[in-house]
Amino acid sequence: MFHMHWLIVFQLLPFTGATESGIVGGKVAKPHSRPYMASLQLQGKHSCGGLLIREDFVLTAAHCKQNQPMTVVLGAHNIRKKEKSQQRIRVAKYHQHPDYTGEYDYDIMLLQLENNATLTRSVKAIRLPRKSGKVPANIKCAVAGWGQTAKTASSDVLKDTTEVIQFGFECKDIWKQYFNSEHMICTKFDKKKGGICQGDSGGPLICNKVLQGLTAFTVKGDCNNPKYPHVFIKPTVQDGFPNT
Repeated sequence: MFHMHWLIVFQLLPFTGATESGIVGGKVAKPHSRPYMASLQLQGKHSCGGLLIREDFVLTAAHCKQNQPMTVVLGAHNIRKKEKSQQRIRVAKYHQHPDYTGEYDYDIMLLQLENNATLTRSVKAIRLPRKSGKVPANIKCAVAGWGQTAKTASSDVLKDTTEVIQFGFECKDIWKQYFNSEHMICTKFDKKKGGICQGDSGGPLICNKVLQGLTAFTVKGDCNNPKYPHVFIKPTVQDGFPNT
């Protein structure tokens, strides 16, 4: 088992994790402008997002694991098409956080790929931050995914948008005991521009070109409700974890 500084993400049952959570609104991303993005698929259908962090590992949320084989699709823009840039690789092993119980805490997972991805212009690894730095409030950060864009529809093409970092005390005031500022970041968002929703678990929160979070949870049934900030896990690593 690789060593990682695993962080807590609390998923209260009345709220959605991103297996019930896609980019609502947003815009179509420039094709292959986010070459680290992974579509996690079950029987050919998108279920979660993920990030290629090394040729043989994808980082995502632990709750994305299902009781059936998973395939990682890299280099995709339109996941409903067989693009020449795409690489489809089966998952060989699932490394969930050792303290993850399937309920609330430690919702983070490494997917070990059956064979190494070939790095190309459309497939590149993203670096993990070595330290959990403090992200200033009110800066704009990017989110991306193939998830839900309306109440019943998901997106064929990768979409992205921006959300704004909120002060930790604001997140705590709304999410109460379910928000831990040491382990989590939350964002406010414009309802017209949208943000994360169903299908975006494990996707990125990128601030100033640095990965600062993984999609964690939204309010249940209404991910585009600006009264409830979106919450992300802070990913950090320790020595010994494979770096890109």
